Amino acid sequence: MIGTLIGVILLCIILGVVWWAIQQFLPLIPMGEPFATIVRVLIVVIMVMIVIYVIVQLLGVAGVPVNTMGLGGGHSGNSIGR
Repeated sequence: MIGTLIGVILLCIILGVVWWAIQQFLPLIPMGEPFATIVRVLIVVIMVMIVIYVIVQLLGVAGVPVNTMGLGGGHSGNSIGR
């Protein structure tokens, strides 16, 4: 559990540095306004997906059952073929 918390803290620090770097360097790339907005939205979506993944993993380590809709492998919940 301690190792997981340390990993989450390090991941948050790394994601924060990556987020800061992207926000600093994105204006230096010459793009039209629609493309810059699309890139910004994609970056936010990717960061949110990473944070949600980390939260799900942390809950799994803590013993809280999390339904990942079959995305994490293992039992997917369907009863076809049994």
